[in-house]
Amino acid sequence: MKISDVRATTVSVPLEAPLRHSNGAHWGRFVRTVVEIETDDGYVGLGEMGGGGESAEMAIRALKPYLLGHNPMDLEALALKLANPTASLYNNRMQMVAAVEFACLDIMGHRFDCPVYQLLGGKLRDRIPFASYLFFRYPDPEGSGEVRTIEQLVDHARALKVAYGFQAHKLKGGVFAPRYELAAYLALVEAFPDDRFRLDPNAAWSIGDSIEMAHAIEGLPNDYLEDPTWGLNGMRQVREKTHLLLATNTVVVNREQLVANLRDPAVDVILLDTTFWGGIRACLKAATICDAFQLPISVHSSGELGIQLASMLHFGAVLPNLTFAADAHYHQLRDDILVGGKLPYHEGGISVPEGPGLGVMLDRERLGYYAECYRELGGYPYDRDPGRPEWYPLLPNQDWADPTEAVAPRVPFCEALGSTKEAGRS
Repeated sequence: MKISDVRATTVSVPLEAPLRHSNGAHWGRFVRTVVEIETDDGYVGLGEMGGGGESAEMAIRALKPYLLGHNPMDLEALALKLANPTASLYNNRMQMVAAVEFACLDIMGHRFDCPVYQLLGGKLRDRIPFASYLFFRYPDPEGSGEVRTIEQLVDHARALKVAYGFQAHKLKGGVFAPRYELAAYLALVEAFPDDRFRLDPNAAWSIGDSIEMAHAIEGLPNDYLEDPTWGLNGMRQVREKTHLLLATNTVVVNREQLVANLRDPAVDVILLDTTFWGGIRACLKAATICDAFQLPISVHSSGELGIQLASMLHFGAVLPNLTFAADAHYHQLRDDILVGGKLPYHEGGISVPEGPGLGVMLDRERLGYYAECYRELGGYPYDRDPGRPEWYPLLPNQDWADPTEAVAPRVPFCEALGSTKEAGRS
């Protein structure tokens, strides 16, 4: 079995509404690149990575000399081919490595007629619990879906809880002033007294604001405070002033940073991302180290469609030390590129796929449809805010948005979106 072809397709899949964060916004859609790897005996494996366009597709095609003729089961050698530790200092290919690994694991599962989790040692749970991912949002093109006021935020969280059964809630902060977001967080805790909570301002706060906010929420049913400020040293200074667990997906995203954190602790909870770390297996290696040092872990979300979500589910299924509910943007999507559409939630979680490989199938009609959406709309700058076109993010941020301003930029979706239900993509 040898790799015989590699293909990449960029898609633009609409969100329920544009999602705001400390660096800018997701402009009403996720742009992702679907990677397909084919073998000479007819198997096709699926991968996924963030971003897209001609440059991303060219980068995937540029991997062909590394991949063609390679046995997809030889994953260690393949990872070294694509991201040798020395060479990757100058050419960080981690997301591409992850997409290739997903596809190779998918091929192996189909070849041996077993789910990926069995290739990784067997599952310990049938369903992965998820936290709601709550964003301040701009209105959608029809003028609905806005989350700006505290009342809108609580109503949105309540609707998600009813629809999906979430028992943990994550607020994406760093958009408005810390005191406003503190009031919003306290309102969520009051509205759902039996649930768990976490707050993530995407490293936008100063060390002083971080310490003040940590003190303000101590004693609440918190899972953790995620990336309140930037850098290991900044996090270390905050950690010394609070008994809250601090979590990160920004300052510990490789083994070197993990070792640095173990030697001089700055972070308590490591949020492992199957794309940022370079694949499921890299995350498993990190999880084993965390387990040895009693560091809690969870599964991080980087704006996934169903292929990456499947990688997260298989990864979460085999972890003995999955301490917290996982993150996912998935419920913010209107659709997916999979046969059958989006994977369903049940009681706040998603079942681990039982089919061979990743257990998901690519819907060719949907793939073509959302590839056309990308060709029509193109990409967008993640680090820009469509409601504040002259604003640029700073760390730490002191130029907060004003929650009293009803800014409503009409961020475009695919113009053909209105026909999705008629096409069977509801």
